[in-house]
Amino acid sequence: MMDLLNLMLAALLLGLAVWTVISRGAFAAVAGFIAYGLLLTLVWVQLHGIDVALTEAAIGGGLTGALLINAAKRLRHTEAAARAEQSGIATRGLALMVSLGVTLALAWAVLALPDPAPSLAHEVIAKMGATEVGNPITAMLLGFRAMDTLLEAIVLLFALIGVWSLTPDPFWGGRPGLLQTADPKGLLAYAARLLPPLGVVIGAYIFWIGADHPGGKFQGATLMAAMWLLVLMAGLADAPAISRRWLRACLVAGPLIFIAVGVLGSVSAGAFLAYPIGLAKPLILVIEFALMPTLTLILGLMLLGAAQRGEQA
Repeated sequence: MMDLLNLMLAALLLGLAVWTVISRGAFAAVAGFIAYGLLLTLVWVQLHGIDVALTEAAIGGGLTGALLINAAKRLRHTEAAARAEQSGIATRGLALMVSLGVTLALAWAVLALPDPAPSLAHEVIAKMGATEVGNPITAMLLGFRAMDTLLEAIVLLFALIGVWSLTPDPFWGGRPGLLQTADPKGLLAYAARLLPPLGVVIGAYIFWIGADHPGGKFQGATLMAAMWLLVLMAGLADAPAISRRWLRACLVAGPLIFIAVGVLGSVSAGAFLAYPIGLAKPLILVIEFALMPTLTLILGLMLLGAAQRGEQA
């Protein structure tokens, strides 16, 4: 029975992926992408990758979907012209051949692997205890792949700078997004008062248990950013101006502390981002605590977009 359900899930996932690619409407494609992300979350749950499933639901289906909805809204006036364009038969045939070629090459690469496939899993497991954390995903991301995790945080910061670069000159340094107003006695304002305390507690819990159980900074930060955005949407608070020094300090604090821990490893353990014996878990927690507010701000500000009004507006 479970095998049948897995086959149905795989078929639905592939069908939804094809439909998302061939869809001519931007909003329909985005809706398909969000549904694809949620289905992919179920796939990761079936593969017992709970950390990856949480990240896919929060970042893949949630945050990325919201960003794409904003992009589709901005491109609405050009959608009719895009639909009117028709590719030639030769172009379609070439695209089909290239797609099939890539698919066959990937299938061959997977099937050609020796059995058992080469793996460093045994070496990683043997040295996992040196990180002193119970969650193997956290140990991997901040132990053996710490450089990748650092670069991911820096890439997100540069992505936010890219969003800010779209700000019109008159509003540079102003507040991102439009000023939101809502009925103070309406449902949105009620939800914005009721849900954020619960969301913040759950987000903090997901973040805190990430060292030893499924969870972590990315998942917790996404939930906290969503609660912050809900408050802004209800008009209960306003977004900070991007020229505020405290805001910019919080945005760079996480990566800078991460780099400082890496430099400490160079001095005390002989390698960048290496951890001194007995200090691995405390330093990993320092990195996690430093990145949490930075990621929360970055994710929220990316969804708010470029500044659209002055600092005093």
